[in-house]
Amino acid sequence: MDVLGMSMRWPIIGAPMAGGPSTPELAAAVTGAGGLGFLAAGYRTPEVLEQEIADVRRRTTGPFGVNLFVPQSPTVDRVALDAYLTSLRSEAGAAGADAAAVWDDDGWADKLDLLEQLSVPLVSFTFGCPPAPVIARLQAAGSKVAVTVTTPAEARQARAAGADAVAAQGIEAGGHQGSFTDDVPPDTAWGLLALVTAVRHAVDLPVLAAGGLMTGQDVAAVVRAGAVGASLGTALLRAPESGAYAIHKAALADPAFTGTALTRAFSGRRARGLVNGFMRAHPDAPSGYPYINNATRALRRAAVDRHDPHGINLWAGQGFRLAEERPAAEVVARVGAEFEAVDDTGR
Repeated sequence: MDVLGMSMRWPIIGAPMAGGPSTPELAAAVTGAGGLGFLAAGYRTPEVLEQEIADVRRRTTGPFGVNLFVPQSPTVDRVALDAYLTSLRSEAGAAGADAAAVWDDDGWADKLDLLEQLSVPLVSFTFGCPPAPVIARLQAAGSKVAVTVTTPAEARQARAAGADAVAAQGIEAGGHQGSFTDDVPPDTAWGLLALVTAVRHAVDLPVLAAGGLMTGQDVAAVVRAGAVGASLGTALLRAPESGAYAIHKAALADPAFTGTALTRAFSGRRARGLVNGFMRAHPDAPSGYPYINNATRALRRAAVDRHDPHGINLWAGQGFRLAEERPAAEVVARVGAEFEAVDDTGR
């Protein structure tokens, strides 16, 4: 089948997962199995990203994508931010970590220049819609451009900016919510199926669906709702090609972790993860990305070093318990076969 001009056996996309899980090995495995693999440029230097793109191209001649974070405003509620940093001091002191809250744009300009030069098949954005000239630059270089949206209104903004597609992300998704702002109350957020339907009515653009998808039946459901592709993130976290920490992979199967919730505690932006000690200790973290993300980085690193799953972000979608410890190609093949079976029977 053809998805955004790219040939794929199944409408299955390996969701970009920043911070380590998305590796060249994982992206190439998903593409090689008949899907579309993704690299996550978030938190990578341009030099490392260039190496990872080259690595994917050594491993596969098939299509793949790269995801970027749109820079956030440096303006925050300093009173709320300072109060939260104060609440972290005892934990930081005990871990010998420095909770430094600084702003950065994640190497935005240099990464855009790099992607313009390398002409990857698909570039996607999250945390906002890039300006129209940015999208046009990448399209002129030969890339398709998709923008992550969480509402029909965001989809209309992406269309107006010239995007080739939108990635509709439901509230079920693991990791950061890709909303254009961080002030959307969770109780007003869209579930994935309703969002795909609403976005299809709002814009005449191809829709990629993301949010808690774990099975072929899930993929079939969003395709029937009008999506042309379905993103699997949590479903691939336990694969050996995933760069997720071992304690993260183990927690996904640990019965002690019984559910997920949205939190700003680790990064200052709403994200869904397994409920753990750090989340429970900091239920009222303010909006303050990337300041809080940078402030907690050393704390999270210290937790990894002491093998403590209660001190790191365990990003996971609502279907996390179905994640399997098996090669990514096998996961894609299993989901693809399930999708074909549902597609054939109509059930």
